[in-house]
Amino acid sequence: MKIGIDQLHLYSSHYYVDLKTLAVERGVDVEKFYRGLGQELMAVPAPDEDVVTLGANAASELAASGALADVELLLFATESGIDQSKSAGVYAHRLLGLSPRCRTVELKQACYSGTAAVQLAVQYVARHPDKRALVIAADIARYELESPGEATQGCGAAALVISANPRLLSLEEPTGFYTEDVMDFWRPNYRSEALVDGKYSTLVYIRALEACWAQYAEISGRSLDDFKAFCYHIPFTKMAEKAHRKLCRLQGVKVDDEQLSAVLGDSLRYSRRMGNCYTASMYVGLASLLETAQEDLTGSRMGLFSYGSGCVAEFFSGVVEPGYEAVLRGVAHQEMLQNRTELGYQQYEDIFNYRVPTDGGDYTFPEYRTGPFRLKGIRGHKREYEALVER
Repeated sequence: MKIGIDQLHLYSSHYYVDLKTLAVERGVDVEKFYRGLGQELMAVPAPDEDVVTLGANAASELAASGALADVELLLFATESGIDQSKSAGVYAHRLLGLSPRCRTVELKQACYSGTAAVQLAVQYVARHPDKRALVIAADIARYELESPGEATQGCGAAALVISANPRLLSLEEPTGFYTEDVMDFWRPNYRSEALVDGKYSTLVYIRALEACWAQYAEISGRSLDDFKAFCYHIPFTKMAEKAHRKLCRLQGVKVDDEQLSAVLGDSLRYSRRMGNCYTASMYVGLASLLETAQEDLTGSRMGLFSYGSGCVAEFFSGVVEPGYEAVLRGVAHQEMLQNRTELGYQQYEDIFNYRVPTDGGDYTFPEYRTGPFRLKGIRGHKREYEALVER
C-alpha cells in the first residue's frame, strides 16, 4: 500500500522586505544577501498573525473543499509556540471546523518537527488506511536586528494531507535518521529571538546529512543517480546548495553549477522569496519543485533531507504520482507571493519591535492584511482568533 502526501498547501504573510532595503540600511553590499545567502525577499508577519493563523490559513482551502472531513489526527509542528501547555493545533482545529473526534498534538524539535509529524502521520495511516491525517508546519523565523541572522528571517506554513494512495508523492522506505546533542541554535523561554552559532550550525548540518545519507544508501542500495531532484531544509538557499555539493563530493560525484541547478534550482524558488520557514522549510521547497518544474515529474524519485538544530535530521525519499499536476497549487502560491505588500525599512523595524503584550491586560489588535484567519486580541490571558470569511 502506498502512503504519502495527497495534498500540499502553503501560506505566508502578506508583507515582505526586499533585502536590498536591509542592505542599504545596514551599509553592506546587497550581493552579500542576494548571492552570499541566495536570498532576495523576506516575509514579515503582520502584528495580528502568529503560528496559529499561519497554519490555519495554510489549511483553509483544504477545509473549505471538504478535504479534511474525515481527519482524525492533526499534528501541528512549530518552534514558535504561543503557549507552554495548550497546543497551537487545538486553536487551528476549531478555526478549520474539524471533527471533535480528532487527536491533536503540537510537536517541537527545531526545524525537524515537520518531518517528525509527517512520519508519525504515515504510521497512523498505515494502521488506519481509510483515514487521512493533517500535518501543519508553521513558524516565524526571528533574529535580533543587526545580527548575522537578520537577513535569514521569514515566516510561512505548509499544510499536508497524508493518506493512502496519495495523489502527489508516495513516501518510501527506508529512511536514514540521526540525533546529536549540540548547541548550534536555540531559543530559551525568556527570549523572543533565537540564538545561533552560524558556522557551527553549518558544520553540524553537513555532519547530520552525511550520517543520514550513509544509513539510507546502505539500507536501500540506492545512489545519487537514482534521484531526479533533491529538497533540503532551507535556512537560506545557499545552505542547500552547499549541502548538496558536499554530498556529491563524498560520493565522488563531480557537479558543476548547471548540474546543481538541474537537481536543486526549482526547489529553491519559493524560499528565495519567503525566507526561512523553519518546520515548513523543506515542504516549501517540495512545493516549489513540483510547481515550478518545466517537465513532467511523474515517476521521479525525490531526495528529501530534513534538519532541525540541536539536532535531529532525516534523509528519506518519495516518488511523484501520475496525475500529480491536478492537485498542485502553483498558480495560487505564486499569486500569493506576487501580491504581497513591500515594507520600507522603518515599517519593518516597527513591526519587528511590536510585541504581543505580556502584562496580562486586555487588548484588541488592529486589522492588517491576512488570510481568512487573524489574531483578534487578548482577553483574560487568552488569545482570541477570528474568521474573516464565512465557512
